[in-house]
Amino acid sequence: MDLESVADELYGLPPDEFVEARGRHAAAARKARDRELADRIGALRRPTQSAWTSNMFVRAHPEQVARMLELGEGLRQAHQELDPGQLRTLSRQKHTVVGELARQARQLAADTGHPIGEAAQLEVEATLHAALADPQAAQAWASGRLAKPLSATGFPAIPVTAPLPTAPRATTSAPSAPQRSSAGGGNDATTATADEQRRARLTQARQDADAADRRAREREDDLEQAETLVREAQEHAAAVAGELSDAQERARAAKSALGEARHRATEAGRRARQARRDARTARSRSERLAADGD
Repeated sequence: MDLESVADELYGLPPDEFVEARGRHAAAARKARDRELADRIGALRRPTQSAWTSNMFVRAHPEQVARMLELGEGLRQAHQELDPGQLRTLSRQKHTVVGELARQARQLAADTGHPIGEAAQLEVEATLHAALADPQAAQAWASGRLAKPLSATGFPAIPVTAPLPTAPRATTSAPSAPQRSSAGGGNDATTATADEQRRARLTQARQDADAADRRAREREDDLEQAETLVREAQEHAAAVAGELSDAQERARAAKSALGEARHRATEAGRRARQARRDARTARSRSERLAADGD
């Protein structure tokens, strides 16, 4: 038994079976006196519903995983090369693929008897976006061992159907250069302010999400610690119960042996008393015979 094989098994189970299976493997590692492995198994987190759905999809559709990884590499390369045409093409493909795979993942969860809601599906979509944007996230997603959904930092905003620039038409009533400069400057300032506001809102949203994630991890840690204590108490109780059962069995055997010994002693006493009576009878008969002879 090793951590890789155990993790691969655990993250392929439905979430409601995860904790029991993890405890069973950790107990087996402790029984084998591998405390380090037991601790590492015990530290594996139970997957959220959306993470489990992503894991099941990855395991069920390796060909779709390869398609996603290839698309992610193309998107990241296009962003590095700042190729607008390629970006528009890949961005359209990205939205189509993410929507399609998220729907497939939700259907798969329903088919296996663990349907997910809208919130979980949005987390599945966020995980797919993260896998497209970041190679490490892609590797984590493709492993099929997610414990929680992934969040993407995102690509730079690229319009899906951005219009191509056109040359300005010459007119006799064109505004003067200062007027065009002033209007352009105002638009630039407005756009910059809007961008700053969007970045501020995004930063705040990420901070709120990080705080919520920390609280969720803390609650999960508390739950896992409680589950560990319960499991250890159950194991101890089972061991004590086993010892008690053995002691009770030994007591029953001893009681049975004692009863048998008492029975044998009683029978031996009865035979001894009968032997004494027989001896007295024989003596009496011998004495009478002797008296008759005289």
